[in-house]
Amino acid sequence: MRAKRARRSKARPIWERGYRGHVYWLGKQKLGKVTLVERGRYDWEAAGRIGRCDTLDKARAAVELAVAVSDRQLPLFE
Repeated sequence: MRAKRARRSKARPIWERGYRGHVYWLGKQKLGKVTLVERGRYDWEAAGRIGRCDTLDKARAAVELAVAVSDRQLPLFE
């Protein structure tokens, strides 16, 4: 009987919680961040884009979307 080979999975980004915010990491590369500005307001930055959301979940989803789009979209002026 053959031994099963372990498959290497592609590295996946993770969220790390910090003081007054969260950071989206892929290994040692920072992909984006979400910071608490005031009660109930979050600023986010990712892939050269910025924004503001009312909830943490929406801000994190916006960061994930910006990172996903930046991987698939070719740079315009490079």
